[in-house]
Amino acid sequence: MMTTEAPRTPQVDRDSGVSVLVGASVAALALGLVLSVVGAFTAGSAAALGALVGTALVVVVLAGSSLVVNLVAGIMPTAALMFALLTYTMQVVLMGLVFAALSASGLLDSTLNRSWLAAAVIGGVAIWLVSQVLLVTRRRIPVYDLPSEASER
Repeated sequence: MMTTEAPRTPQVDRDSGVSVLVGASVAALALGLVLSVVGAFTAGSAAALGALVGTALVVVVLAGSSLVVNLVAGIMPTAALMFALLTYTMQVVLMGLVFAALSASGLLDSTLNRSWLAAAVIGGVAIWLVSQVLLVTRRRIPVYDLPSEASER
């Protein structure tokens, strides 16, 4: 080690990623609230309720799966990719089941506006992905830890 080089200390507290999850959730919720207000003024209460339900669906499904993947990656990093792919499949299946249940119940025809619900889901997923990518790239989370000098000898 050179005298000008700062000694490396092992990284004990790993970044949990929860701040990225919260940031993406806040962005999706903000878009959903804006859509709900615009829907209420332009198309009535069914549009506002459709936007709120769509936003809640996006936040619950995406935040829940992201949290689970984050927990699995912390416990067993080697299984993180497999589990992320599995949760992506489950997200698609869960969204499909919710839409099928809403359609079968008749809520999409009477209480919820189908177009505003779809706009909230599509917009919510898009803003979630964009904000999550931006937040993760700004975090500068290291991919791996460099070995300490004691373990190199």
